[in-house]
Amino acid sequence: MAGSTPRAWQRMLSGRRLDLLDPTPVDIEIEDIAHGLAFVARWNGQTEGDFPYSVAEHSILVEEIFRRVDPSAPVKWRLAALLHDAPEYVIGDMISPVKAAVGPGYGELDARLTAAIHLRFGLPATLPKTVKARIKRADKVSAWLEATQLAGFSVAEADKFFGRPNPALTEGLRLHLRPPAEVRADYTARHADLMAQL
Repeated sequence: MAGSTPRAWQRMLSGRRLDLLDPTPVDIEIEDIAHGLAFVARWNGQTEGDFPYSVAEHSILVEEIFRRVDPSAPVKWRLAALLHDAPEYVIGDMISPVKAAVGPGYGELDARLTAAIHLRFGLPATLPKTVKARIKRADKVSAWLEATQLAGFSVAEADKFFGRPNPALTEGLRLHLRPPAEVRADYTARHADLMAQL
């Protein structure tokens, strides 16, 4: 109908109706997040292999690296690391240069969704700056690993864009592409494990 307000919600597989402009914690379900993230490709899908490298797989890796960055971190901050890209289950993943070109609107949408997701799972709507910084550090280490192992970057290029990580943070981490259903199950299981420890 002409002049009507455009639809700003999405029907989730759980049956929830998520308002993207005004999300509420009651409309957030981990199964929806895990499903969406397992089907969202990192690096715009430009990774080697027969499956895309998903945001769900990336999130599991970031949580693992975060534990190496801060071994004594409380479980709630490990949960925050797992959920650090959770809004992308509905807004997708954009590489950093595209986010910059889109402008502040993307960041505002991401912040609203992040706050609702955090509240749904017992985290503060906004994380302390020190925690955000440690998650960001783990995220950059993950990006370096992904760039060099999957996305065709040379080590020199990855060093330039993401910084060379401390070898202790990457030791033994080999990335493997897996079917989305397998990654979805692992993401959900990791979330359940962390929630049980809170």
